[in-house]
Amino acid sequence: MLNLWTFIFLCFLHLSSFNVVLGGVGDSLVSENPFTPKASVIRYWNKEIRREITKTHFLLSKVSPLTAVDSASFSKLAAQNDLASHLPSFCSSAKLFCFPDLSPSLEKHPKDERFAVYSNMNFSNYGTDRLAGVDSFKNYSEDSNIVVDSFHRYSRDSTGHKEQFANYASEGNVVDQNFHSYAASATGGSGNFNNYNREVNNPNLRFSSYGDDSNGHGQTFKQYTENANAGNGQSFSSYGKNGNGVPNDFSSYGKGANVIGSGFSGYGEAANGANDSFTSYGFDSNAPQNTFKSYGDGGNAAVNTFSSYRDQSNVGDDSFQSYAKNSNGEKVDFSNYGQSFNEGTDKFTGYGQGAVGQSIGFKIYGRNSTFKDYAKKEGIVFGRYNNGSSSETAQVKGGSSAVNKWVEPGKFFREKLLKQGTVMPMPDIKDKMPVRSFLPRTIVSKLPFSSSKIGELKRIFHAGDNSTLETVMLDALKECERAPSPGETKRCVGSAEDMIDFATSVLGRNVEVRTTENVKGSKQNIKIGSVKGINGGKVTKSVSCHQSLYPYLLYYCHSVPEVRVYEADILDPKSLEKINHGVAICHLDTSSWSSNHGAFLALGSGPGRIEVCHWIFENDMTWTISDS
Repeated sequence: MLNLWTFIFLCFLHLSSFNVVLGGVGDSLVSENPFTPKASVIRYWNKEIRREITKTHFLLSKVSPLTAVDSASFSKLAAQNDLASHLPSFCSSAKLFCFPDLSPSLEKHPKDERFAVYSNMNFSNYGTDRLAGVDSFKNYSEDSNIVVDSFHRYSRDSTGHKEQFANYASEGNVVDQNFHSYAASATGGSGNFNNYNREVNNPNLRFSSYGDDSNGHGQTFKQYTENANAGNGQSFSSYGKNGNGVPNDFSSYGKGANVIGSGFSGYGEAANGANDSFTSYGFDSNAPQNTFKSYGDGGNAAVNTFSSYRDQSNVGDDSFQSYAKNSNGEKVDFSNYGQSFNEGTDKFTGYGQGAVGQSIGFKIYGRNSTFKDYAKKEGIVFGRYNNGSSSETAQVKGGSSAVNKWVEPGKFFREKLLKQGTVMPMPDIKDKMPVRSFLPRTIVSKLPFSSSKIGELKRIFHAGDNSTLETVMLDALKECERAPSPGETKRCVGSAEDMIDFATSVLGRNVEVRTTENVKGSKQNIKIGSVKGINGGKVTKSVSCHQSLYPYLLYYCHSVPEVRVYEADILDPKSLEKINHGVAICHLDTSSWSSNHGAFLALGSGPGRIEVCHWIFENDMTWTISDS
């Protein structure tokens, strides 16, 4: 006789072979297994919202693609805290954003190699004891969504060996590279990073114990992370430590980048005759953040040159802590440093402390800087230092046009432009994030979601210490845990059901959700066609949901009081053909916004003085009370 659980299981298999039919007037019929996550969301929507689900197909496209059986299986694994052992299949089946697990490379490469059209590898003990020769990485990991490469003990103890990284990982989306013990104890030779990580989104590059104890093995970073966006940027830890005569050249490093950070910790420590040159480093970039900690500490006869460093950037912060401390005969030259058109902040703490025979020159140096335990030392020359209290303060060129270059045309606009016949630029509204799906509520509810649980999250999603994935998760969690702004109600949601709950808790059950139809018109001029104000164009409130980068699809949803929401046909300005149907939201109360908000940089005003409108970008959405 069958027991009860066997009977239930057989019933489940029997029912799962049937489909349910869901549909509405004017829509094609949708056939769905009743036990899939998608069917569950459809039932939940119809229970909680007084509108037909068929009018929100774009939301259904974000629901988990898991089958009924897979959903039940992974839910059980989550309850047993055992998803980590099945991560590859979980990521693939649930359409998540996961990094590949790299195994150490056991390949032998006794001769010169040229790696082209190659990606996601672990180069371990590669090139050890190599004599001369060249290894070339050209067009490596180019235009990839997720790039994960590890160079561990690469070119160690080599002599006269050269490495060339050209067009490496350019135009990638999320890039994680780790150079550990690279070129340690190498003699001669060079490493050349040219056009490395260009136009990358979310770069995270770590150089740890790079070139330690090497002799004359120089590196050149040229057009490195140029036009890159966000991310941690680069970390140089114990780079060139105990090196002898190691020249490093950073040219056009981080040029045109947006919010990129670089950390130099223990760089060139106890090195002899190091020669580092930073030319056009962070040039024309937006809010760069660079930290030099214990850089050149205990070095001998080192030469460091900062030329046109952070020139023409928008704000930015640099910190020099214990730089060149206890060094001997160190020469540092800051020429045209920090001439940003919006003032940044530079802090020099204990710079050159305990040094002997140092020579440090500041020529045409930017304003808003702090020198602590530093300014009274011998061997320091300030020439045309642009201190804000000095009569020699130079006028920084740029004006509003220079500020506007960091705010894409059309990203923010005034409400008066939303009228038929207006020709205006549309920004790039294309979603730049990796494609992911929601998790079923039965799974996401069993996963930790707190920065205090980051250790457990790292275990589940196979994130290494200080890895890009760890940073991605922490950034999202901290934003979700941030206290709401005045008048804001917020919640981060990882399932469609959670989003429905939040929207209806703020707006009630009679709601609609909208997004811009497609990305046509992006980065070009458009013409506004017919315009409709939602809720009769009256002041209303909405719930806007914006994507956060996370392993599964995660939205930061928040209530937005005092807004007007519009729908507008978007036309080609020449043919007048309709190419898109856009959704725009106008924030009427901007009094709590930062004065440095991009909207005010673009529109030339300040908090509380103007309304600010923007389009709803691809895969973002806004919920409002229904018009019917």
